[in-house]
Amino acid sequence: VQLQASGGGLVQTGGSLRLSCVGSGRTFSDYSVGWFRQAPGKEREFVSFMSWNGGRVSYAESVKDRFTISRDNAKNMVWLQMDSLKSEDTAVYYCAHDVNKLGKEWSANNWGQGTQVTVSS
Repeated sequence: VQLQASGGGLVQTGGSLRLSCVGSGRTFSDYSVGWFRQAPGKEREFVSFMSWNGGRVSYAESVKDRFTISRDNAKNMVWLQMDSLKSEDTAVYYCAHDVNKLGKEWSANNWGQGTQVTVSS
């Protein structure tokens, strides 16, 4: 599976952005998807997860109630709606496929290229 993310950009504090990710491959809809992010000087961190059929979702505490993940398996698409953005949301965002949690750690087997999100105050 190959993933292509888009939709990043520059936005002011309190604004919104919608990230998109399109996947290729016949097995896209069979696996979970998610979003991760990496801020400058920090390790990549989990943002959001959605199971293969959308029945289960999970969010990092830092984005809960502000971000919403969604998917359309017919289109091989994943989105991350980001509202009430804060300066600390500034990071490169990565879409991911076949996302799993082992203990407390989230990881993925397939990664897209990142898209930069910059939130200015």
